Amino acid sequence: MTPEREANIKRVLSMRQPDLAVLMEDVEDPHNIFAIMRTCDAVGVQDLYIVNTKFRRHRKHGKRSSSSAKKWVTVHEFEDKEACIKEVKQKYDKLLATYLDEGAKSYYDVDYTESLVLAFGNERYGISEELLAQCDGSFYIPQAGMIKSLNVSVACAVTLYEAKRQRVEKGYYNGGKRLPDEHWNELYTKWSINEKK
Repeated sequence: MTPEREANIKRVLSMRQPDLAVLMEDVEDPHNIFAIMRTCDAVGVQDLYIVNTKFRRHRKHGKRSSSSAKKWVTVHEFEDKEACIKEVKQKYDKLLATYLDEGAKSYYDVDYTESLVLAFGNERYGISEELLAQCDGSFYIPQAGMIKSLNVSVACAVTLYEAKRQRVEKGYYNGGKRLPDEHWNELYTKWSINEKK
């Protein structure tokens, strides 16, 4: 590994956000999953939770849509929804769903500087009632067109970049290491090995 590449790995690790994660519930199209992986990497989200109770597991994580993002993002796959919810609630303070209901906030009004997981649902049916009941709130992305929803990977990207904007203002990307030392070292070792593949 070149010194330049080593410096880049350390730079990227310094901007990883240990208190922000994404949960995908029964997302069907692998291209959407890969695109979300890529966005997570781009904004410094390390942990991506995939709960899949309806479809065959997406074992082929191709390079075309993800640009090999799976090498840099930690993917946690579940077939048991309750187990997934339990794990994220133990690690993060809040779980928010993209869901338009009476109590939903505009995504502009969400405080993304808190410890939270953002949940995105199936392309056709959205978030399940089971998952929604376990969430601490919901938010929506305001629409000005006739179609009232975005593709799930686009909705995730829009939301994560608003989260990044708020976190930049708070200094979360200023180069100070935010990951705990043990996790930082674990990822550094893993990424260094990935460089040799």
